[in-house]
This record gives sequence, C-alpha cells and structure tokens, in this order.
Amino acid sequence: MKPAASSSFSDKGRLETALTTQDSGKELSPETSPQENQSVSGYEETIKRYSQIYEIDWILVLAVMKQESRFKSEATSHKGAYGLMQIMPETQTELIYKLGVSDASSPGNNIQAGIYHLKGLFRSFSNAGGDDRIRLALAAYNGGLQRIMAARDVARYLGEDPDKWESVKNALPLLSRRYYTLHTSIWSEDKPPCGYFGGWRETTTYVQNIMQSYDEYSLALR
Repeated sequence: MKPAASSSFSDKGRLETALTTQDSGKELSPETSPQENQSVSGYEETIKRYSQIYEIDWILVLAVMKQESRFKSEATSHKGAYGLMQIMPETQTELIYKLGVSDASSPGNNIQAGIYHLKGLFRSFSNAGGDDRIRLALAAYNGGLQRIMAARDVARYLGEDPDKWESVKNALPLLSRRYYTLHTSIWSEDKPPCGYFGGWRETTTYVQNIMQSYDEYSLALR
C-alpha cells in the first residue's frame, strides 16, 4: 500500500482533465446518463483529508469511487449500497457506530466511511505485501471479507500462498456449490462459512478495473 499523497488538489483542472480523459470513449452503464457521470469536483479536499488520516493513497480512493459510483453521490445499487463509496446497509450501521456520525449517506460521511472501511480491510491482510495487499483488500471491499478469507482457506488447503492475490483469485471459483466435495475436506460445516459464492467473476473483474484506473490516474496525477 502506497502512503497517502502529500500533494494538494489545488490544480483542479489537471484532476478533472485526467478523469475525463480516462473515461473518454467508454460507454456508460445503462443506468448511468452522461449527466449522472458526475465530476469529482467538490470532494477533493474531503478525499485528501481522510486519505491522509487513514493512510490510504488518495488516487486509489479515486479509482474505487469511480468503479463504485462513477462519482455520483446519490448512486444506489440493487443490493442497497449507497453513495460515492457504495456502503452496504449492514456495513453502514457498523461504521456509523465506530465513527460516531449520525449517518453515512451524506457525501462527506460516505467518503470517510468508505476510506475507513478500506483501511480496515488493509489491516486484515497485513501479511500480504505490495499490490497483493491492495488487490486482496479491494476484493474484500466488493465480495466481502469473509468470502476472501474463505478463498484463502481453499488456497492454503491446496498448498498455495493465501497472501498472494493470484492464489486467492484462482481459489474464488472453488467457493461455488459445484465444488462441495472439496468443501467437506476444508470446513466442518461442509461448505464455506460465508455460504456458496457464484459471483467470483464480478469480484475479479472489479479488482482488475480498479487497478487499471489506479495505474492510469497515477500516471496522470502524480
């Protein structure tokens, strides 16, 4: 994990140009109109402040925010995730208590909660290094921490390194129901503690997309 950047967001034009250029030529999702593909303008100082507090690279936060909400502050997923950082309702309840805020729906609180949550996920993979740690934390942000831990159990059982993203990525499909015979050898419940997982493609694509945006933003903004 790279340290939080010390540079300021004073050059808003450079930031906006980088975000616009990186998205140019790409189709928006059917649910997202050009007007809804909102700019990050107005949230710069909040992103910077909480990224510094929780020691998360602000450019990584931008990449997560783009993937999660396309910078749309009122974005809501079909699962109920809300806001710029798409906080799930159960996670929101926990973060409201931990952060001592009234809610996590306002843009400022949503950004703080998302970065705080991401920092907590980084702590969960303290033995992983560099990009492996980033990718594992991102996968947990999307698929849930318990699912990634279950995939690490599978990787460990198969003799692979559970602190390597490649090992965990290869283990994620093995959490689906079709591999139930493998599960009986790993868990006493005869299935993953988090339940079967069929959404592994979404999670691996999520990580890939964010890392691509992260690399592109890093080149444009550092």
